[in-house]
Amino acid sequence: MKNNIFGYLFFIFIVIIMGFAIYKVSKSNNSENTNNAEGSSSIATAEKGTELTLAISGFDTINPIITKNKQVQDVTKLIFESLVNITSDGKVEPCLAKEWETTDNITYIVKLKTGIKWSDGSYFSSNDVKFTIDRLLQDKEAKNAVYAENIKHLKEVDIIDNTTLRIILSQKIPFYEYFLTFPILSSNYYGQDNFWDTNKNDAPITTGRFRISEHIGNKVILTKNENWWNAKEDNSIIDKVTINFYSSIAELYNAFRQGNIDLISTKNKDYKQYIGKIGYKVTEIEGRDFSFLALNNDSEILSDVQVRKALKYAINKDEVVAKAYSGSYFKANFPLPTNNYLLEDKNENYFDLGKMENKLKDSGWYFRKKQWQKTVNYKTKVLELNLVVRNKSNRTKVAEYIKEKLAEQGIIINIIYTSDDEYQKYINKKNYDMILCEMTNPISPDLTSYFGNGNLANFNNDEAKKILNELNSITDKEEQKSRFKKLYDIYNSEVPYIGIGRNKIYVITNSYLNGEIESKWYNLFFKFKDWYKN
Repeated sequence: MKNNIFGYLFFIFIVIIMGFAIYKVSKSNNSENTNNAEGSSSIATAEKGTELTLAISGFDTINPIITKNKQVQDVTKLIFESLVNITSDGKVEPCLAKEWETTDNITYIVKLKTGIKWSDGSYFSSNDVKFTIDRLLQDKEAKNAVYAENIKHLKEVDIIDNTTLRIILSQKIPFYEYFLTFPILSSNYYGQDNFWDTNKNDAPITTGRFRISEHIGNKVILTKNENWWNAKEDNSIIDKVTINFYSSIAELYNAFRQGNIDLISTKNKDYKQYIGKIGYKVTEIEGRDFSFLALNNDSEILSDVQVRKALKYAINKDEVVAKAYSGSYFKANFPLPTNNYLLEDKNENYFDLGKMENKLKDSGWYFRKKQWQKTVNYKTKVLELNLVVRNKSNRTKVAEYIKEKLAEQGIIINIIYTSDDEYQKYINKKNYDMILCEMTNPISPDLTSYFGNGNLANFNNDEAKKILNELNSITDKEEQKSRFKKLYDIYNSEVPYIGIGRNKIYVITNSYLNGEIESKWYNLFFKFKDWYKN
């Protein structure tokens, strides 16, 4: 009996010993796995490259106010700041300005944020804003600067106090706050120096995310600005940016091809000829150039809205942008860019030959001998229109393609090729049926040039003019959207214009740059905080 008891006790002892051993081994393995996981995470973080390389060809100056180089304007978005920013969906948001209001049609009161410092530790104030605006207004050299358009109608600026200014315009400009996007420079830094010719332009101080830490030879080096007012919320991975200068765009392309540049942007649809076909990613974004037909509402034939609608249905935009523009344009319908918060425009094609025929028949036209004809006062006339076009390669291709395709539908188009001066004379006199236009749209959503007095289509619509006037005083976003929807409906129902396309900009990144590329023509760096290199 005793032997059995000792046997049981021995067995229990062995079980306990084995269980303890298994526990120790398991704990050791778990600890090792945890350490490995932590180590892997640490390594993964460390492997995210934090340096970015950009490029400029034909560099003139890093001073964003006096540069004439669009590439400088692009990269300085990381360095300098303006009173307001434009979001990716087209809203105005405060930057150096805290808030603003209009006291009448031509006066803005702008209140600045407090506590903002320049990269040298000095404080930002109203003096800096006035200094910058005065340089743009008073210096002759500013007429050719990239921000000249922003202050075209700005008359004067007065300081109310250290953080408040009064901006006075020469005339009423709808949505003028959109033009307050020019960079602000430090008055104390420049002092009495010649703003346009000083070595201080090599590395101006800044209020932005990055500061210029070095400007040596053919490059500028940017590092994080420790005094940036938004630094506490800045979790961006990139902490150093090198901007290399190249004497020509060909040299820049070659450097990108060799992997020495991380990001470039271009309007050149033939970029593959210069950088090859592999080793990079391409994001196509909309540019500013809106291509459209203006249909003269005072024209004998086009005064009939049914004929204007028929033309809208007769033109296949997909084919026009693919063949006449060789794919370098997106199709477009309305002047506002796609994904603008004010309007949901899907850039519809509208091409429908059945609807085209119905609209013409509803207006008394009939199809005979491969032409659309109409009997008026016992006389037969054919559907024949003249189309004015500036004699430039892209535009003539578009006009000729439209002529060819409308001829297939029985509509005769006579193209009038013009020089720049002749083209302007046609615009002034409005003596055309149609004119092919390409307008560089402003950064603001102002549509006065399309619906206001003297517009290219001789379009006179009282409701549209009333809406334009209401938009001058409406600040509520939902109310603005409601008014733009009405303008959009008028545009599509009355057809004063036929939108064709909007130019493409190609944002090209090397394959080892990671993170979402969300860019607009006015800012390439919307998702910059998420970028990193591997």
